[in-house]
Parts: sequence; structure tokens; C-alpha cells
Amino acid sequence: MTILQRSDQGAVARLTLNHPEKLNALSDAMLAALQDQFDSLAQDPSIRVVILGGTGKAFCAGHDLKEMTQGRQAPDDGRAYFADLFARCARVMTAIRTLPQPVIAQPHGIATAAGCQLVASCDLAIAATGTRFGVNGVNIGLFCSTPMVALSRNIPRKQAFEMLTTGEFIDTDRALALGLINRAVDPDRLEAETDALAAQIAAKLGAAVRIGKRAFYDQLEMPLEQAYAYTGEVMVENMMYRDTAEGISAFLEKRSPDWDQD
Repeated sequence: MTILQRSDQGAVARLTLNHPEKLNALSDAMLAALQDQFDSLAQDPSIRVVILGGTGKAFCAGHDLKEMTQGRQAPDDGRAYFADLFARCARVMTAIRTLPQPVIAQPHGIATAAGCQLVASCDLAIAATGTRFGVNGVNIGLFCSTPMVALSRNIPRKQAFEMLTTGEFIDTDRALALGLINRAVDPDRLEAETDALAAQIAAKLGAAVRIGKRAFYDQLEMPLEQAYAYTGEVMVENMMYRDTAEGISAFLEKRSPDWDQD
């Protein structure tokens, strides 16, 4: 069994978590497979959008608790194992943000704990109606501190803290209202709607989207004046692209642009 499937259609790569018996848990093997694919995609300019979905009845149920229990059997009670586990998970989540291509999460069923973190780490998310999202570690005595990093950067802090301290799920209506997802669609339309969004983005100038994604996240961490100075430099860089000049000319001449499209 391939624990993480990849299929490419034109400029869109689809990654599918494929361990339904474990609810696509982020096991050691799953984290390694995701990291390998993100490392590969980061070096592949032919791919302009990435979709991340899952097989079975759940998108992702978080970390593999059985593996974590086994890790505790180490001589140091698992301290080194757990430190390494959460560091590896953080690298995967960070890789999504630093990936040149936009990443669209396609959750269904449940996305809980590190699975919810995975959705929050993606740039965009389209969910099947009926999907439930939660950071439920507190229910077993483990506060979802690392999932909190991505969640609190997606939704208002009081709502994030409520989810973290109560361990309660939210539905797609609430997730949409809070900004965790972009839209919720009927389950039988989930793949088609995600594909349509991916195709829409993939049709844009790839170089412009790549520079824009990097600038989007960088400027969020800057004071206002610094952000304007930085994004002004980014705009200058973007204006120097041959394909940007072609796009402007095409717009003025009311024709389709003839992009090299890298």
C-alpha cells in the first residue's frame, strides 16, 4: 500500500493520504512521505498548485496515538522521541507555507488535532459539508500546543482558545464563519470544486503566484510601513518579468496573454 498517493494532472499535483484504517493519522511513515513530496514539489516549477486530500471516512485524525504510546517505552520515557516527532511534524507544516505553490486542503469526515493543524497550515481549504474540525487533545490530557500555532493564525484568538480548552468539534458552517475554510460543498462535489479552484489558480502566471505567496506570508509578520516597503520591492521585481509585461499588453489590447508560463 502506498501510504501517500500522488497524481499529477497538468500543472496540478494531488496528494492523497492513504491509510484509511488509521484514519490517515500522521504516523512516522506518513510524516516522512509528506516531507518527501513537499521537498520534491518545491523543486518542480511545472507544478503550480497542490491539492491535499484523504481516502476513507476521515481526512486526518491527527498523530498516531499507538505509535506515541510505543515511543514512551524508550529509556528516557520517550522524551527524545516526542521531541523529534513534534519537530518533524513542524517541518512538514512549515514546508506547506514555504512551498512555492499554493496548497489547497480538501478535508472530509473529520480533521482533528494535527489533522486540523494540517488544514490550517494549507493556504486554502474546501471542505465537504458535514466535516468536523477539532483540536481535541485536551480531552485526553494533552493540550494541542503545536496545532495551536496554525489554528491561532487562521481564526480569532478567543475562538481558537475555546476550541483548544473545550476539545469540542466545530462544523463546516462554523469553520467557514471563522475563516478556517474557504467554502463548504456537498461531498459528491468536493473533488470537482477543489479541482476547479486549482485549475483557476494554475491558469495564472506561475511566477507571479509564487512571488505573491511568499510575500503574502512575509508581510503579515511586518509592521505596516515595513510591509509596504517590502511589498513595493516585490511589485518592482514582479514588474520586471517578461510575462508580466505581456500580460499588461494583452489586457490593454483586449486579447489573451502569450505567456511562457513557468
